[in-house]
Amino acid sequence: MNQFHAGNIRNIALAGHHSSGKTSLAEALLYRAGASDRLGKTADGTTVCDYDPEEIKRQGSLSTALAGFAYEQNWINLLDTPGILDFAGEQLSGIAASDTVLITVSAKSGIRVGTRKAYDAAKVMGKSTMFAITKIDDKDANFYNVLTELKTVFGPTVCPVVVPVITNGEISSYVNLIEMKAYAYDKNGKAVEISMPDEVTTEKEYRLEGLVAAITEAVAETDDALMEKFFEGESFTQKELIDGIHNGMNKGLISPVICTSATTLAGIDMLLKEFGLLVPAANEVETDFPCDTDAPLAALVYKTVADPFVGKTSYIKVLSGKLSADTAAVNSRTGAEEKIGKLYTMLGKKQTEVKTAEAGDIVAAVKIGALTGDTLCAPGNVKAAPMPAFPHACYSMAVYAKKQGDESKISAGMQRLVEEDPTLSYVQDASTKEMILSGLGEVHLEIAVAKLASKFGAEVKLAVPQIAYRETIRKKVEAEGKHKKQSGGHGQYGHVKIAFEPCVSDELIFEEKVFGGSVPKNYFPAVEKGLQESVRKGVLAGCPVVGLKAILLDGSYHPVDSSEMAFKMAASIAYKEGMRAADPVMLEPISTLNVTAPDENTGDIMGELNKRRGRVLGMEPTAKGETTITAEVPAREMHDFAMYLRQVTRGLGSFTLEFLRYEPLPANLLSEVIASIAAND
Repeated sequence: MNQFHAGNIRNIALAGHHSSGKTSLAEALLYRAGASDRLGKTADGTTVCDYDPEEIKRQGSLSTALAGFAYEQNWINLLDTPGILDFAGEQLSGIAASDTVLITVSAKSGIRVGTRKAYDAAKVMGKSTMFAITKIDDKDANFYNVLTELKTVFGPTVCPVVVPVITNGEISSYVNLIEMKAYAYDKNGKAVEISMPDEVTTEKEYRLEGLVAAITEAVAETDDALMEKFFEGESFTQKELIDGIHNGMNKGLISPVICTSATTLAGIDMLLKEFGLLVPAANEVETDFPCDTDAPLAALVYKTVADPFVGKTSYIKVLSGKLSADTAAVNSRTGAEEKIGKLYTMLGKKQTEVKTAEAGDIVAAVKIGALTGDTLCAPGNVKAAPMPAFPHACYSMAVYAKKQGDESKISAGMQRLVEEDPTLSYVQDASTKEMILSGLGEVHLEIAVAKLASKFGAEVKLAVPQIAYRETIRKKVEAEGKHKKQSGGHGQYGHVKIAFEPCVSDELIFEEKVFGGSVPKNYFPAVEKGLQESVRKGVLAGCPVVGLKAILLDGSYHPVDSSEMAFKMAASIAYKEGMRAADPVMLEPISTLNVTAPDENTGDIMGELNKRRGRVLGMEPTAKGETTITAEVPAREMHDFAMYLRQVTRGLGSFTLEFLRYEPLPANLLSEVIASIAAND
């Protein structure tokens, strides 16, 4: 049973660019701490945190995994988040549940888009940060170049703590700048203290005294007394360095840097040690909720997982108070009571039942109704905890069942997946009646479809969504419609003369201006009904007709053979004749686009929008060296824009797209559109 209190709990999210070594680092930490009895590998599908079949298949994290373990006097909750941009929602959830974000940076690749996004997300949510430079045993690694890059991009708050000693291009030892001790590692990753080197690199381009000066200056910035001591030229004690970095992390003034190798385990023991010394404890982090066991209960559901056999698993961070297995809490969103059943600490997929979770801890509960982002509160003290703003779904595909009759199974499964992932949506398009699955990219939707098949037994195929075209007319005409049929007994007779003209309306506007009794009033509703049914299909491609006004002018009837059905048919005939003569035109949906991207990409994006028949309306710079471009764009040209934007901005761009109005389709595209609509029918 986990009996650690808030002062001994560290909640640390691992975040960073895809393939920067997050899961491998988590595996090394768990193995070195004794929480795992083997050192798993991502390539072999044997890691603790990547246990989902799709993660094993793709050799990468697709969701945030929780791994809690004890190390010395502390309980550490590691939240291993995915670095793939399609799963940004999972990363944000993991960061929201953490107190510190450990950002992994490959010593080979350096700072990438995912590095910046993880750092920015941490800062927006007020989390302390630290960097782990990984893969330093790679033959192309360059720790000191990456350290310089970190300082250049993220500023002087970047503070080296553990650095490698490079001799003849190889790592010979590691220096802990707080202890001012050097360690060499054997083939089993065990550290042996050795004498301090004169320099950390043979070329002397990075000097030991410069690294020490950097850490000293960073610590001096955290406290007035330390700053005074620094100016007087006095050296800091080891305790002052530790306390200074610890406090600096908590205030957002220092981001320590530690180098590690998950393959050789070098530096892993020092990273674990720094978790206890430098990383703020759960009760040291300032939030809207007191991290106190005696305070009223407040617990944030930061993640949910749907399982057809187990039911829904809710991952919960206890913000204040105490969460017990028999707790009756109030859901701040619904106001309903949530009865908590069993609670578990998690080590990847391994569950260990606990009776109670105190403030600061993270646990999982099964079969409760809460959704991601809900707050469970003590009755009488209902208050919602903040959750990050998740990115909007920007890539959509139509969903079709592979097997007839699976529609209800698909709908139920999709509903569970949408509950699990707030960045997914599954809705019916009101115009085309297609079921539309939307997410953050192609991989995101592929994984959703794979989960639907593996978890809920429903296989689907994805297709490019249909565009909701419309038809209208451009001139006023008059048309007659006569329906006359004699087949023994009563015949059928209906005759109308109708004027059709353009108007501004999404619905048919019907008027009558019949003089005398040429068409009896009791047939007016039949004429209107015939027209209402007719406007569902235009004469060009069978699309719904908008902007149409119909005025019943004249007609004739037969006292015996006329009927409502006959006048409906007559109105339909008049509609077809009138539409053909009224210069019909296809309309396409136009959307308002707001795209935000780095300044250096705005030219490329504007050129691309011109290619897509877009009209740029304006540009507005932001404070981050980014520009927001506003444009009007045809919906038919924008299906793959999310993929284009990600490629050209390397994942730094974002956009929103909202329907604005309909406009005439260019004549050169008419035959292509008509053919595509016919193919879908």
